[in-house]
Amino acid sequence: MSITKITKVLIANRGEITLRIIRSCKEMGIKTVAVFSEADRLAPHVRAADEAICVGAPPSAESYLRGDKIIEAAKTTGAQAIHPGYGFLSENADFARKVKEAGLIFIAPSPEAIEVMGSKLAAKNAVSEYDIPMVPGINHAVEDIAEAKKEAAQIGYPILVKASAGGGGKGMRVVEKEEEFEEQMKRAVSEAQSAFGDGAVFIEKYIGSPRHIEIQILGDTHGNILYLFERECSVQRRHQKVVEEAPSAVVDDKMRKAMGEAAVNVARACNYYGAGTVEFIVDEELNFYFLEMNTRLQVEHPITEQITGIDLVKEQIKIAEGREISFKQEDLKINGHSIEVRVYAEDPVNNFLPNVGKVVEYDTPKGLGVRVDDGFEQGMEVPIFYDSMIAKLITFGKDREEAMDRMIRAIDEYKISGIQTTLPFCKFVMKHEAFRSGNFSTKFVENHFKPEYLEAETSKEEEEIAVAIVSQLLENGKKKSIAVSDSTEKNNSSGMSDWRKKRSIS
Repeated sequence: MSITKITKVLIANRGEITLRIIRSCKEMGIKTVAVFSEADRLAPHVRAADEAICVGAPPSAESYLRGDKIIEAAKTTGAQAIHPGYGFLSENADFARKVKEAGLIFIAPSPEAIEVMGSKLAAKNAVSEYDIPMVPGINHAVEDIAEAKKEAAQIGYPILVKASAGGGGKGMRVVEKEEEFEEQMKRAVSEAQSAFGDGAVFIEKYIGSPRHIEIQILGDTHGNILYLFERECSVQRRHQKVVEEAPSAVVDDKMRKAMGEAAVNVARACNYYGAGTVEFIVDEELNFYFLEMNTRLQVEHPITEQITGIDLVKEQIKIAEGREISFKQEDLKINGHSIEVRVYAEDPVNNFLPNVGKVVEYDTPKGLGVRVDDGFEQGMEVPIFYDSMIAKLITFGKDREEAMDRMIRAIDEYKISGIQTTLPFCKFVMKHEAFRSGNFSTKFVENHFKPEYLEAETSKEEEEIAVAIVSQLLENGKKKSIAVSDSTEKNNSSGMSDWRKKRSIS
């Protein structure tokens, strides 16, 4: 395959991921083009790119999801390639095809791979010829309630009714007993249809307290596929990740190799190239099962970069140019430990509800082993039109304990006011014994967190601040009193000397 040198990339995204891609492009000597909605006209990613072009009104359906406008923008600016980032059009097979039909390079997997892995059922069928552990269940869509009940009885309750398309917990229902089955299945189908335009659901055994562990892979167009170890993403709210770390606290070398090789086989099943992530669920006995594949760069990719020293965006671009991966599996080593917390504009005390508004104060942490990927500045408004994540805070240490302690310090340094964020919750996680011991699951929030814990911590901090202020005022008052006393004594002494002088003269 011939090599096509990429000299200009349009990034079909916004915020922190666009800024992150721009940085790698600059280091490679590649020009960049940003796209923006009218709501993002003054956003940092717009200023950071070499060129920027407006693609529509604030709602994403009128801007960042307008594939036709994005392709037109690439042609207008002379960009050879489009990087989709994550979210928006990153896993849209139809958009990927149109990019290629327009004569542009898509810095992502093939449309065919995106299509296969975009459906959980199609993905399960694609990997069936490989010896990959799968959760017991049905690998086809079910519609008939009576048939589905029979299947569920054979699998054994509790079971999980799950949407074939999409993710993020939508179209997913846990059914504890047969009497609840019909209602929960109808809800899952309705939610899946509403969220993804596809009501297809399937059934699998429900694993009660799983861990969510994923493997980062890279593949090129020459048939090379490697795994870059694992990330643990078990601390979640509403089935969406909040805290991630690499490597996992419970994965040993033997398990790591087995999961890595299984992930490589998943990628081989769809002739995968580019960066991707194979997700597994792990039960309490540390048995792992294939869950799905994300055919894009993940939000949590920085922690893999921290422990491997590999710039995943640069590798994506080189692969898109037609180059072979320049290193082998045996060259990869885990160095230290990295943790990422997602800074969402949400109120963890109020059920993690979005909390948009103006960012009055914004000052990021600094120092050894601290990285902040963000797309906001002081004075900016957090818009209601997009995802509520405003930043990712990443720490790196020689081991897990140092990475956790560094994260606590970094969270304390992170100053954000005007909006509520998930930072207090993330600090709670870092200090909690379940997380520090590594003994936790995707039910961390359910088992260990209550809003009043943060309220108590806030009250304690406010009390400590009040005590410190009062102590300082008292100390200042004491010093002032001493100073006044010294001054009076000095004046009295001076007056006495003057009197004595006068008396002596007279």
